[in-house]
Amino acid sequence: LSCLAFVLGGTTSIISGYIGMMIAVQANSRTALQAQRGYAPAFRTAFRAGAVMGFALCGLALIVLFILIMIVQAKYGFPEKICNDAMCAPSEMVVYLFEAVAAYGLGGSSIALFGRVGGGIYT
Repeated sequence: LSCLAFVLGGTTSIISGYIGMMIAVQANSRTALQAQRGYAPAFRTAFRAGAVMGFALCGLALIVLFILIMIVQAKYGFPEKICNDAMCAPSEMVVYLFEAVAAYGLGGSSIALFGRVGGGIYT
């Protein structure tokens, strides 16, 4: 399950990078056109494009993370508390859920890191 989460995180990072680059290219051309009118229209265009890109990429990550959590829940069921007299231990589902979320983040971060290093090599 952690392997699936890692691959999902990496795939989400790749898709986010592609979407972000496409939005950035279109936004840069629109901002350049608005800069002919002045600083304020250019700033407004660039700020709105950055907001759209940020919300789109965060939304994509949250949707995929929600799907991953639903997969873990479907496989392991609802969490149950395992309690003794002195303390409560997390159920098996909670442990696997935390491992899956960590693997998802690690997959996305590793692809982003390699993309940044690779971009630095080619520029």
